[in-house]
Amino acid sequence: MRKHIGISAFALAAAVALTGCGSSAPEGGDDAPAGDGAELVIWTDAEREAALTAAAESFEEETGAKITLVQKNFEDLRNDFIAQVPTGEGPDITVGAHDWLGALVAAGVVDTLDLGDAAEEFEQVALDAMTYDGQLYALPYSLETVALIQNVDLVGDAAPATWDEMIQKGIDSGAERPFVINTAGETGDGYTMYGLQTSFDVPVFVQDDSGSYTSEVGMGGAAGEAFATWLGANGANGTGYISTTVDYDINNELFVSGKAPYTIQGPWVMSVFDGMNVTVNPIPSAGGSAAAPFVGVQGFYLSSASKNALLAQEFMVNYLGTEDAQRALYEADPRIPAWTTLADEVSSDPITAGFVESAKGGVPMPSIPEMGSVWDLWNAAQVQIINGADPASTWNTMVTDLEATLAG
Repeated sequence: MRKHIGISAFALAAAVALTGCGSSAPEGGDDAPAGDGAELVIWTDAEREAALTAAAESFEEETGAKITLVQKNFEDLRNDFIAQVPTGEGPDITVGAHDWLGALVAAGVVDTLDLGDAAEEFEQVALDAMTYDGQLYALPYSLETVALIQNVDLVGDAAPATWDEMIQKGIDSGAERPFVINTAGETGDGYTMYGLQTSFDVPVFVQDDSGSYTSEVGMGGAAGEAFATWLGANGANGTGYISTTVDYDINNELFVSGKAPYTIQGPWVMSVFDGMNVTVNPIPSAGGSAAAPFVGVQGFYLSSASKNALLAQEFMVNYLGTEDAQRALYEADPRIPAWTTLADEVSSDPITAGFVESAKGGVPMPSIPEMGSVWDLWNAAQVQIINGADPASTWNTMVTDLEATLAG
């Protein structure tokens, strides 16, 4: 178990004084205990509030600071944080998703974070997700991704290595359909489809050497056309294995009823499959390369306007960045832990292990602001191709339109 790193009382008090971060400190100056009288406000949601309490109590006891936990609806956190931090009404720390990062950086409301040696304790994909232009901006704590879920009673538990192998096993099972995937009906669902797309080496955006996403669209060229051609071949004018008649509920109904032995879904669906004999494996390759699904990461952001920034860093790194705190967060909201040893520990459950393995092979969903311009064009192109539109021209038009949107 990782030990408390610690900053001495003298060093902390001196640093607060020198950096001007102690505006809320009591009278008494440098003679006051480190953090004594200072307050850290943390925004959280209901699922994580109880898990933060123990770390907060320990921090208060050891530093003399006060931590106030403010519970908010998760869906309100990002917009409220962007709106209130510049006014001085925001928190010192907020929980949040990694795909908020681009908007938070653009708004100037988050500060960088130095985890020091603690960085070695986290899954690299989690750190990559919380990194923007080479700078780490948040302390990660959980991962989520999609994976291949299969009905063991119909197709066994062996992981198919390729799309063709999976389809053949599905056909041999005698099920009505060999495979089913949610396309959100006529809306399209590039998120769920992404692992299959990346197996053709077709990323949404190009990543630089540091792993950060650039604004260069990566879906063009021969590789993009190859994926689009494959998608069309499995749509309405081909095998029909991928259909826009399938939304989230229909997808799950077909799998639960045994009409399809394979599906691609996330851990959030497992309660729907409760009682079934299933296993979870990595997504098979359709294009020859390893499938790399999107990975979503949640963590804690530091406000750029925090009046007690050093104390906030101390709490995040030395209290939230510990195995005990990460375990409490997992137990409160059992997502895949970003803390490596804890992820390995919970992988004793084979279902969790399957999602962990899929996440280790995944890539962070882009958090750059440009990603917001992608979804509608990308999803619409996939729907059109699945429904029978010419694959190459439809895909290339989408790429051209996206590049024009980003350039404009």
